[in-house]
Amino acid sequence: MQSNLVLIGMPGSGKTKLSYALSQSLGLLAVDTDIMVEVAAGKPIPQIFAEDGEQAFRDLESEAVRQASALEGAVIATGGGVVLRPENMEALRETGIVFFRDRSLSAIAAEDHSGRPLVGDNPERLKTLYAQRAPLYRKYAHHIVAHTDTLEEAAQIISDIYQEECQK
Repeated sequence: MQSNLVLIGMPGSGKTKLSYALSQSLGLLAVDTDIMVEVAAGKPIPQIFAEDGEQAFRDLESEAVRQASALEGAVIATGGGVVLRPENMEALRETGIVFFRDRSLSAIAAEDHSGRPLVGDNPERLKTLYAQRAPLYRKYAHHIVAHTDTLEEAAQIISDIYQEECQK
Protein backbone atom coordinates (compact mmCIF):
# COMPACT_ATOMS: atom_id res chain seq x y z
CA MET A 1 0.00 0.00 0.00
CA GLN A 2 1.29 3.45 -0.92
CA SER A 3 1.10 6.00 1.87
CA ASN A 4 -0.90 9.16 1.52
CA LEU A 5 0.91 12.47 1.71
CA VAL A 6 -0.94 14.71 4.18
CA LEU A 7 -0.52 18.49 4.40
CA ILE A 8 -1.40 20.34 7.61
CA GLY A 9 -0.83 23.95 8.56
CA MET A 10 -2.38 27.33 9.09
CA PRO A 11 -5.14 28.71 6.92
CA GLY A 12 -3.35 30.43 4.06
CA SER A 13 -0.16 28.39 4.35
CA GLY A 14 -0.65 27.12 0.79
CA LYS A 15 -1.77 23.55 1.44
CA THR A 16 -4.21 23.40 -1.46
CA LYS A 17 -1.83 24.88 -4.05
CA LEU A 18 0.93 22.69 -2.68
CA SER A 19 -1.26 19.59 -2.97
CA TYR A 20 -1.82 20.28 -6.68
CA ALA A 21 1.91 20.81 -7.31
CA LEU A 22 2.79 17.61 -5.45
CA SER A 23 0.03 15.70 -7.22
CA GLN A 24 1.49 16.73 -10.57
CA SER A 25 5.12 15.94 -9.71
CA LEU A 26 4.42 12.65 -7.92
CA GLY A 27 1.57 11.43 -10.14
CA LEU A 28 -0.83 11.13 -7.19
CA LEU A 29 -4.46 12.11 -6.75
CA ALA A 30 -4.95 15.50 -5.06
CA VAL A 31 -7.73 15.63 -2.44
CA ASP A 32 -8.80 18.66 -0.41
CA THR A 33 -10.91 18.01 2.68
CA ASP A 34 -12.34 21.55 2.57
CA ILE A 35 -13.68 20.91 -0.94
CA MET A 36 -15.08 17.58 0.24
CA VAL A 37 -16.91 19.42 3.06
CA GLU A 38 -18.36 21.98 0.66
CA VAL A 39 -19.57 19.27 -1.71
CA ALA A 40 -21.15 17.27 1.13
CA ALA A 41 -22.86 20.35 2.56
CA GLY A 42 -23.85 21.81 -0.78
CA LYS A 43 -22.56 25.22 0.26
CA PRO A 44 -19.28 27.08 0.86
CA ILE A 45 -17.50 26.91 4.20
CA PRO A 46 -18.28 30.52 5.25
CA GLN A 47 -21.98 29.74 4.74
CA ILE A 48 -21.66 26.51 6.78
CA PHE A 49 -20.14 28.52 9.65
CA ALA A 50 -22.79 31.26 9.37
CA GLU A 51 -25.83 28.99 9.11
CA ASP A 52 -24.84 25.81 10.93
CA GLY A 53 -21.93 26.81 13.18
CA GLU A 54 -18.40 25.61 13.67
CA GLN A 55 -19.44 22.31 15.30
CA ALA A 56 -21.39 21.28 12.16
CA PHE A 57 -18.39 22.20 10.03
CA ARG A 58 -16.04 20.16 12.23
CA ASP A 59 -18.37 17.14 11.98
CA LEU A 60 -18.38 17.38 8.19
CA GLU A 61 -14.62 17.83 8.24
CA SER A 62 -14.15 14.67 10.33
CA GLU A 63 -16.22 12.70 7.82
CA ALA A 64 -14.14 14.10 4.95
CA VAL A 65 -10.96 13.09 6.80
CA ARG A 66 -12.27 9.54 7.24
CA GLN A 67 -13.01 9.31 3.53
CA ALA A 68 -9.69 10.85 2.47
CA SER A 69 -7.73 8.62 4.86
CA ALA A 70 -9.27 5.56 3.24
CA LEU A 71 -7.57 6.45 -0.05
CA GLU A 72 -4.21 5.06 -1.09
CA GLY A 73 -1.43 7.19 -2.53
CA ALA A 74 -3.22 10.55 -2.42
CA VAL A 75 -2.01 14.03 -1.58
CA ILE A 76 -4.46 15.26 1.07
CA ALA A 77 -4.74 18.98 1.79
CA THR A 78 -6.55 19.57 5.07
CA GLY A 79 -8.26 22.54 6.64
CA GLY A 80 -6.24 24.51 9.16
CA GLY A 81 -8.32 23.28 12.10
CA VAL A 82 -8.15 19.57 11.28
CA VAL A 83 -5.71 19.13 14.19
CA LEU A 84 -8.34 20.21 16.72
CA ARG A 85 -9.83 16.70 16.78
CA PRO A 86 -7.37 13.96 17.72
CA GLU A 87 -9.43 11.37 15.82
CA ASN A 88 -8.81 13.29 12.60
CA MET A 89 -5.08 13.16 13.06
CA GLU A 90 -5.12 9.51 14.13
CA ALA A 91 -6.91 8.62 10.88
CA LEU A 92 -4.57 10.73 8.74
CA ARG A 93 -1.42 9.43 10.43
CA GLU A 94 -2.60 5.82 10.13
CA THR A 95 -2.49 5.89 6.32
CA GLY A 96 -0.28 8.87 5.59
CA ILE A 97 2.93 10.74 6.10
CA VAL A 98 2.02 14.10 7.64
CA PHE A 99 3.83 17.31 6.68
CA PHE A 100 3.37 20.59 8.54
CA ARG A 101 4.06 23.55 6.26
CA ASP A 102 5.15 26.10 8.82
CA ARG A 103 4.94 29.19 6.66
CA SER A 104 5.71 32.56 8.23
CA LEU A 105 2.77 34.48 9.65
CA SER A 106 3.89 37.61 7.81
CA ALA A 107 3.65 35.78 4.46
CA ILE A 108 0.26 34.35 5.38
CA ALA A 109 -1.03 37.72 6.65
CA ALA A 110 -0.05 39.39 3.38
CA GLU A 111 -2.72 37.38 1.53
CA ASP A 112 -6.49 37.79 1.29
CA HIS A 113 -8.35 35.79 3.96
CA SER A 114 -11.79 37.29 3.52
CA GLY A 115 -13.29 33.86 2.72
CA ARG A 116 -11.84 32.24 5.82
CA PRO A 117 -14.39 32.40 8.65
CA LEU A 118 -11.96 32.11 11.56
CA VAL A 119 -9.41 34.57 10.17
CA GLY A 120 -11.13 37.09 7.92
CA ASP A 121 -9.19 40.32 7.62
CA ASN A 122 -7.92 40.28 11.21
CA PRO A 123 -4.15 39.64 11.45
CA GLU A 124 -4.40 39.44 15.24
CA ARG A 125 -6.80 36.51 14.91
CA LEU A 126 -4.21 34.81 12.69
CA LYS A 127 -1.61 35.19 15.45
CA THR A 128 -4.01 33.80 18.05
CA LEU A 129 -4.85 30.80 15.86
CA TYR A 130 -1.16 30.14 15.27
CA ALA A 131 -0.40 30.25 19.00
CA GLN A 132 -3.22 27.75 19.64
CA ARG A 133 -2.55 25.41 16.75
CA ALA A 134 1.23 25.41 16.18
CA PRO A 135 1.85 22.98 19.08
CA LEU A 136 -0.74 20.61 17.59
CA TYR A 137 0.74 20.87 14.09
CA ARG A 138 4.16 20.02 15.53
CA LYS A 139 2.74 17.19 17.63
CA TYR A 140 1.04 15.44 14.72
CA ALA A 141 3.51 16.10 11.90
CA HIS A 142 5.99 13.46 10.86
CA HIS A 143 7.96 16.24 9.15
CA ILE A 144 8.01 20.02 9.55
CA VAL A 145 8.76 22.09 6.48
CA ALA A 146 9.64 25.58 7.63
CA HIS A 147 11.39 28.58 6.15
CA THR A 148 10.31 27.88 2.59
CA ASP A 149 9.59 31.09 0.74
CA THR A 150 8.13 29.58 -2.40
CA LEU A 151 5.62 26.90 -3.22
CA GLU A 152 8.17 25.24 -5.49
CA GLU A 153 10.76 25.05 -2.72
CA ALA A 154 8.26 23.52 -0.28
CA ALA A 155 7.04 21.06 -2.94
CA GLN A 156 10.57 19.89 -3.70
CA ILE A 157 11.46 19.34 -0.05
CA ILE A 158 8.22 17.48 0.65
CA SER A 159 8.49 15.41 -2.53
CA ASP A 160 12.04 14.33 -1.69
CA ILE A 161 11.14 13.34 1.88
CA TYR A 162 7.96 11.53 0.78
CA GLN A 163 9.76 9.51 -1.87
CA GLU A 164 12.51 8.59 0.59
CA GLU A 165 9.93 7.54 3.22
CA CYS A 166 8.03 5.40 0.69
CA GLN A 167 11.20 3.49 -0.17
CA LYS A 168 11.73 2.37 3.42
